[in-house]
Amino acid sequence: MNVAPAADESCRPCEIKREDSPTIDLLDAYSKAVIAVVDAVGPAVVSISVGQETRQAEFEPVGAGSGFVITPDGYMLTNSHVVAGAKKIEAAFMDGTRLQAAVVGLDASTDLAVISVNASGLPYAELGDSSGLRVGQLVIAMGNPLGFQSTVSTGVISALGRTLRSQMGRLIENIIQHTAPLNPGNSGGPLLDAKGRVVGINTAIIAMAQGIGFSIPSNTAKWVVSQILSQGRVRRSYLGIVGHQRLLDRRIVRFHKLKENYAVEIVGIEPRGPAKASGLRTGDLVVAIDRNSVTNVDDMFRILAEWPVGRSLSLTVVRGKERLELSVVPVEAE
Repeated sequence: MNVAPAADESCRPCEIKREDSPTIDLLDAYSKAVIAVVDAVGPAVVSISVGQETRQAEFEPVGAGSGFVITPDGYMLTNSHVVAGAKKIEAAFMDGTRLQAAVVGLDASTDLAVISVNASGLPYAELGDSSGLRVGQLVIAMGNPLGFQSTVSTGVISALGRTLRSQMGRLIENIIQHTAPLNPGNSGGPLLDAKGRVVGINTAIIAMAQGIGFSIPSNTAKWVVSQILSQGRVRRSYLGIVGHQRLLDRRIVRFHKLKENYAVEIVGIEPRGPAKASGLRTGDLVVAIDRNSVTNVDDMFRILAEWPVGRSLSLTVVRGKERLELSVVPVEAE
């Protein structure tokens, strides 16, 4: 009688333990969500090459970065440090198409630039609302350093309202810090939420930052884009302060009968700026400008963008137990 050999345990198919299945299902759902975002937004992410034209009329790249299309008629967002001073710019799409691009406008203060190509019907990415971001939220960073395939990294929002110094020495305010590492050439690419909406524009402004990514909020980008498309540049009044969002103590809110729970805390003052001359101090909490509530740096940007340069401006600040009304005369930012 033939006896079947005993089954070799090592030859059995791998099985997932039942107690592990919820975790596997969660990871699988997360993977599908990331894949869906990449499939949807990837065609709008471009590789940007900057360079010069050779004697043979050929394009010779000398630098590169990423960007993404924001309108179907060819307007794109990228970092200002990627295209600043470029003599020739070329945008490469995932399908292999390469188009010459031109700078529409730059804003070094936010490290943002709008460029355009002569095309229509392009796939584009939607600028979302960055005001709703929360620490711990999942995000996806994308770039297109080579022009053939998007690179992707994922992580979470680790801090909001950061102030960092750019490669040119400028302070950039209201930065998003996240844990999605930025690969070489990803500067200028989009930072996306799980629904594929752009919530930030990635910027490589700190060298050797391992495992850390930084992005300009999409709400800041919306304002910069509107300024550039309407005026050709960003014209803003300048107060000479550096600030970040601050959650107010409930006792301060009740005592001063404030409308909002957030304010902008002044963490730095330019020695020769208008704010210094007005008597503002570091540690002051700006709760209103011209009687308009201020809860973050973007609120200040929007108000100052519409305020005439040289016209006196009223700032409502909380300093300790005092509520003060200070007059500042802004100048035009360089």
